[in-house]
Amino acid sequence: MKKVIIQGSSRSEGNTNQLGRHLQSLGDFELIDLNSYNISAYDYAHKNREDDFLPLMRRLLEYDLLIFATPIYWYSMSGILKNFLDRFTDCLKIEKELGRKLRGKSMAAFCCGSDPDEIQGFFLPFELTAGYLGMNYLGDVHAWVEGKEIEDEVKERLQRFAKDFEEK
Repeated sequence: MKKVIIQGSSRSEGNTNQLGRHLQSLGDFELIDLNSYNISAYDYAHKNREDDFLPLMRRLLEYDLLIFATPIYWYSMSGILKNFLDRFTDCLKIEKELGRKLRGKSMAAFCCGSDPDEIQGFFLPFELTAGYLGMNYLGDVHAWVEGKEIEDEVKERLQRFAKDFEEK
């Protein structure tokens, strides 16, 4: 299974990246940083066709599993990741063939907070988006970084998360 972590954070080298890099060390995961791309907000008139969204989506179709990684911003996913997910509408309206190719692929997600307290319903948008697109939702994990090091409990959670994808 070809797997990619899609990092949606305003800080390319922040805590979410630290967790994503740790997850990479546990398996064969590539990492894409959305902060490195020019992706405009969704536009009903589709005047943003020349940005990086559609080329990136074509690249993502090479993967079997898309893992979305986001910091927790005000009890929700980051703006950069929400913006990216909003643009999936382009794959349903103007690039329908591209959207159809998402069917049967898999999705998962992890978030990075500053403490172990989970936010009820945080992952629901990911789960519902996967269902709407005909993708398999394989799960999620809440993780956190306090200080500079990843705690053992978080490493164990990420280990279980990564192991789940070996078996599927």
